[in-house]
Amino acid sequence: MTSPSGRPVPSALIVTTTNELEGHRVVQQLGLVRGLTVRSRSVLGNLGASLQTLLGGNITLYTELAEKARAEAYELMVQHARELGANAVLAMRYDANEITDGVTEVLAYGTAVVVEERPGS
Repeated sequence: MTSPSGRPVPSALIVTTTNELEGHRVVQQLGLVRGLTVRSRSVLGNLGASLQTLLGGNITLYTELAEKARAEAYELMVQHARELGANAVLAMRYDANEITDGVTEVLAYGTAVVVEERPGS
């Protein structure tokens, strides 16, 4: 499979929160990539979470929702990077905001690049 630019789409993609990748050099910057998902809590989920707050501690229903939203945003970002022909994403970050009561957006973003191993690395 090739990207719209004609570069082969890599099967594995390196994703890192750092600005550089040890043992590699950036040969091309492809730009910003992102994955965005918007999630809401269900009425039943809110009820279950309210009951959990009475006991204190981790509210697992919200934790699971947050983890699923992050995973979805991450996968969408990776898909976007692959479409551009990247084999790595540098400076990857997450951001989350509440749009309205009970509705949250989660954004995963970073810089899509093409890297190659440095000789001797």
